[in-house]
Amino acid sequence: MRIAVTGSIATDHLMSYPGRFTDQLVADRLEQVSLSFLVDELEVRRGGIAGNITFGLGKLGVTSTLVGAVGQDFNDYRAWLDRHGVDTESVHVSETKHTARFLCTTDTDLNQIASFYAGAMAEAREIELKPVADRLGGLDMVVISANDPEAMVRHTEECRDRGYNFLADPGQQLARMEGDDIRKLVDGAQYLFTNEYEHGLLLQSTGWTKDDVLGRVGKWVTSLGAKGVQVEAKGEPTLLVEPPKEKQKGDPTGVGDALRAGFLAGLKGGLSLERSLQLGCTLATVSLETDGPQEYDVERDSFLARIAEAYGDEAAAEVGPKLR
Repeated sequence: MRIAVTGSIATDHLMSYPGRFTDQLVADRLEQVSLSFLVDELEVRRGGIAGNITFGLGKLGVTSTLVGAVGQDFNDYRAWLDRHGVDTESVHVSETKHTARFLCTTDTDLNQIASFYAGAMAEAREIELKPVADRLGGLDMVVISANDPEAMVRHTEECRDRGYNFLADPGQQLARMEGDDIRKLVDGAQYLFTNEYEHGLLLQSTGWTKDDVLGRVGKWVTSLGAKGVQVEAKGEPTLLVEPPKEKQKGDPTGVGDALRAGFLAGLKGGLSLERSLQLGCTLATVSLETDGPQEYDVERDSFLARIAEAYGDEAAAEVGPKLR
């Protein structure tokens, strides 16, 4: 199964300020704010939805193809992904823009000052999927995750035109896209992924009912946080998969991306829908226990033990041969 994952590729620059922002704000001087904060810590994390999903697939022994736009500052990140089994040959490198990045400073009260630089991500709209398919000898699944909105629409339309199966995962872009474009992103998807909030927002933005959506997609997968994942399909009973209990809580950033990676790995391995979601939920739990969307590891024996504990020995026996 040849999987291409389109979407954002970015780095997070996270800084800690050992004080309170409000101590430097003067109430009657807010019309001209010029503040400088000396921070104690800087952490740079590799991220972006497409980067996180392909990384997760690699940790499970599945090579997928990353499709997105980056700057010429991508070399270290590329080397990291290459080492973790990701095919980066179809990444577009901008000649003028830097790779997208999120910059955030947090004070001792957990107040944050943040900004996002889209940079090269805007050039993702220039990427065509056919050369990717030609290089790989075809595409069995294309993931359309949050990215430059024009790129998302273009890639979805190309999937329909060329007959590529696709998974629609619009994510946070639902909040900024118009209903007509959202309808284009969803229509014809083999799988539609949203979280609980996005589930309602999608219905509101498109003007569709749930039955309308289920008539246009194969299966609608909705993540419910600690309650797990539900799957709805036209004419079928709702499937609910609960996650394994986490051992500790870390940074939740990237947990949903790990869910998708595990799910896709299950599909590639020929597992059933339920087994694939169980694999995805287990990887998501492992991600949740770690700070950073690409900092977790998968130790085969302990990973299978968690699947057995949560879903039974039969589940672990089916998943085991699919893991590297």
